[in-house]
Amino acid sequence: ELVASLRARLQSLWEERELVLQESRECCERGQALEATVRDLCKPNEFERYLMFIGDLEKVVSLLLCLSSRLARVQNAMSRMDGSADAEEKHSLSERHKLLSRQREDAKDLKENLDRRERVVSGILAKYLSEQQLQDYRHFVQVKTSLLIEQKDLEEQIKFFEEQLETLEQSIP
Repeated sequence: ELVASLRARLQSLWEERELVLQESRECCERGQALEATVRDLCKPNEFERYLMFIGDLEKVVSLLLCLSSRLARVQNAMSRMDGSADAEEKHSLSERHKLLSRQREDAKDLKENLDRRERVVSGILAKYLSEQQLQDYRHFVQVKTSLLIEQKDLEEQIKFFEEQLETLEQSIP
């Protein structure tokens, strides 16, 4: 029953991932249309700023999500340790935790810098775009970020359930 339940949950997650990937493709198409509009209306250096911001948005959000996920795994491993764990393993996990924490703080600084750049880009676009186009741009940025987060979350859940299913199947004679 448990194996069947895990398989059903995985199937549901795979289907959900497909829907999110479809939404991501649609968002990408909207982004390409928006990019063409910005290219046509803005000066070349302003268009470059827009492109750099959009490219960095995905990189910084993905970096933050990756570091947060890795940090959570290390914290889980640390919390599962009992008194019998050897000192070297504890030290190794502690060092990884410190490193990942520092890297995540650096990534948060990058995100704050990106947020400032977004305000600059919004100011530039406000000179050229209609109110509706500006709302479309803001919506695009928000949806792009949300979809990245949702995709990462689904990938983590799928990985977790696949590992659980594999472990369970190996434990059954």
